[in-house]
Amino acid sequence: MMPDVGRADSAEKLRRLQAVTDAALSRLGLEDLLDELLERTRDLLRADTAAVMLLDPSGTELVATAASGLEREVHQGLRVPVGHGFSGTVAARAEPIAIEHVDHTNVVSPVLLSEHVQSVLGVPMLSRDRVIGVLHVGTLTPRRFTPDDIELLRLVADRASLATQARLSRLDRAAALALQRSLLPARPQAIGGLDVAVRYVPGAEVGVGGDWYDLFDLPSGHVGIVIGDVAGNGLHAAVVMGRIRSALRAYAMETADPADVLTRLDRKVQRFEPDAMATVIYAVIDADLGAMTLSNAGHLPPVVVAPDRPCRLARIPPDLPLGAYAGAPRRNTRLPLEPGTGLFLYTDGLVERRGRKIDSGLTMLTAALTIGSADTMCADVMAAMLYDRAPTDDVAVLAVRRVEPPG
Repeated sequence: MMPDVGRADSAEKLRRLQAVTDAALSRLGLEDLLDELLERTRDLLRADTAAVMLLDPSGTELVATAASGLEREVHQGLRVPVGHGFSGTVAARAEPIAIEHVDHTNVVSPVLLSEHVQSVLGVPMLSRDRVIGVLHVGTLTPRRFTPDDIELLRLVADRASLATQARLSRLDRAAALALQRSLLPARPQAIGGLDVAVRYVPGAEVGVGGDWYDLFDLPSGHVGIVIGDVAGNGLHAAVVMGRIRSALRAYAMETADPADVLTRLDRKVQRFEPDAMATVIYAVIDADLGAMTLSNAGHLPPVVVAPDRPCRLARIPPDLPLGAYAGAPRRNTRLPLEPGTGLFLYTDGLVERRGRKIDSGLTMLTAALTIGSADTMCADVMAAMLYDRAPTDDVAVLAVRRVEPPG
């Protein structure tokens, strides 16, 4: 029987582990970090196998992410429901579990069984007291794990959790930003008779989120304009935003009625994105550019910019956001679009600030806007509203102005 890890060498093992995790692993990518950490863990605990299983986005299953001695778990994409089997029970209880004699009654992983692992020890990986995964080791001979073994594996799990969360956050932000950039081009489609400009700035605190703008022409000659904001932030919000954006474009091909488009889009969100909620304004400009029809799904009102009167918030009654309530009624509002007149659309990150009422932000916005080119409107507003500090939430803005006829 393999001897237990005794107290005599615990201090030396802690020193070696700290040296590895603090120095050598700090510069590695996530996959290399976990692989190296598992190799060191096997050596420190005199184990034959080690593996990391991370909680999937749904929070219902653990996914084999890295392994040493159990690589087939990763290669086969092993998934274990939380609350089932050895790893699932560790995650559900959020406490260490040791099994001296492994068999099909206490383990669901076919790889553990086929590799003839005899004893296992697993500890939860925690981030802010929330389980994000499970780290476990195993031996090919029966073994009784000691409190020192548990404490050492807990230390490894704590360090693996910190490193994993930090690297996943960076990967999430990078992926979300790449998705945002692919969906939100710096220059929107050029459409005759319209001067258009846009801006997008990720939030300093929450990073990239679900804000978006869109502008496209339709086969009927109409022009579609969109500003929207999916609740939440990060990669998930950006992915949901991409789906909603694509669906809205598809529905816009079928009808020139903005309220109808948002009604269909709401049904899609209710069905396929049940946990999502989004605010959207969808406007359709007539083929002759003389007027537009808008429908507002819980979004802040756009600002009307005209050459002969002060800027003002458009009087568009808001309906419920997408995903808020199934079958919510939706209305249209008609606005004239005379030559030289513009519309400025934005997301709430532009006007919301801690310690400041949103009405004050809207007042500042209307005061900052002056008639000019679409690009000038965007530049003036971003300078006035953000000034010298980054927004806490992400910001998307779109300015569109009907161009004066030549002469």
